[in-house]
Amino acid sequence: MTDTRVKVIGAGLAGCEAAWQLVKRGVPVDLYEMKPRRMSPAHHSAGFAELVCSNSLRSDRLSNAVGLLKEEMRRMGSIIMTAAEKAKVPAGGALAVDRHIFSGFITDTLKSHPLVTLHEEEVTGIPEAPAIIATGPLTSEALSEAIAGMEEISTLNFYDAAAPIVTADSLDMNKVFRASRYGRGDDYLNCPMSREEYDAFVLALQSAECAPVHGFEEKKVFDGCMPVESMAKRGHMVLAFGPLKPVGLPDPRTGKEPYAVVQLRQDDAAATLYNLVGFQTRLKFPEQKRVFGMIPGLENAEFARYGVMHRNTFLNSPGVLNEHYMMIKRPGLYFAGQMTGVEGYVESAASGMVAGIDMACRCRGEESIDFTRSTALGSLGYYVSSPNGSFQPMNVTFGIIRTPSGRFHSKQQKYEMMADGALEIIDQISGYVPETTETDTDNKDSSEE
Repeated sequence: MTDTRVKVIGAGLAGCEAAWQLVKRGVPVDLYEMKPRRMSPAHHSAGFAELVCSNSLRSDRLSNAVGLLKEEMRRMGSIIMTAAEKAKVPAGGALAVDRHIFSGFITDTLKSHPLVTLHEEEVTGIPEAPAIIATGPLTSEALSEAIAGMEEISTLNFYDAAAPIVTADSLDMNKVFRASRYGRGDDYLNCPMSREEYDAFVLALQSAECAPVHGFEEKKVFDGCMPVESMAKRGHMVLAFGPLKPVGLPDPRTGKEPYAVVQLRQDDAAATLYNLVGFQTRLKFPEQKRVFGMIPGLENAEFARYGVMHRNTFLNSPGVLNEHYMMIKRPGLYFAGQMTGVEGYVESAASGMVAGIDMACRCRGEESIDFTRSTALGSLGYYVSSPNGSFQPMNVTFGIIRTPSGRFHSKQQKYEMMADGALEIIDQISGYVPETTETDTDNKDSSEE
């Protein structure tokens, strides 16, 4: 244990992971969280690590980059991955969780840890080092202004959106069928659409009334969270080739693929709530009920939560942060989470992990750990810190992970070799001894993330 105390600002995914990595290594943490004293419009719970948008942590397969990232984090002792396993709900090849169980485990674990001191208060200025700022896309206005006022930083804003959630018992199961894409089980509810139903739905989306968002600009919406009505306005068939694609989802009543399919994913452990996959939206609430009620099976759906749109702030990180998310000109001051330019729940937690580990090394007088560009964990840090004239938020992809030399018979073989190499590096760093498991070679595309 060290005498140095580290301030971690924000108890979201990145802040919680950073705090956990610090206390695991004997470094005391002062954890600052403005909830429940102050809640943002998008927050619904007082707990830590609240999943504001989807409840999915996306693919769990090693043939997918985010699946590799999650496995690396598991082997590095991630509290986020431990919580996800405890809160897991059926989602085909994806890892989805019960939000309340997930948040509750993380909250209880950190609050009860002897090296964590919780401060339920808003931080409005830049903290003195050593500190990690992990306040996420919903950073308060006062702290956002303080960050923007730093000489080294210029901030950019765009908007993020959350999908609506409906109650299971309000669905018409005579029209809905259970199935996961490509026959991978039956974890999803599927609402099949005929061509006529799809055409009418798209036309309704294109003309539906949206809620005003101050300062909103269409170009500032990250494509990964594009509102469903914005996609519809890009072209009549955009949804049919995107979140409503029917590929791999034959209706068991007809044996044929519908013209389009709306998928619903389980949102809680009791299977009483389902969210509309890919249906982030900024439609007014009455419009959501009217337009989404056109989806077969959702005619009388009860909305446990309507979709909302909220501000998302991120840094122009290249030249400001290094590969460990520490400010280059302010040693000992780190940023973590989506505000660094990583995009997604898992990526946010991963940045918190790297920042927390590096901070712990710094406090203990140890050398920094280079995760290298050959791992998913390392590649994200190098992405946000490398020169980039048009820097934008990035999900983890194999495209930013260093490719091993040699020739490959297929993309699948290349990804498997990259995953194997990355996990060898992680095992050397962590001392993890993996169990013998079969390699997942399923490479079919799926909107089930």
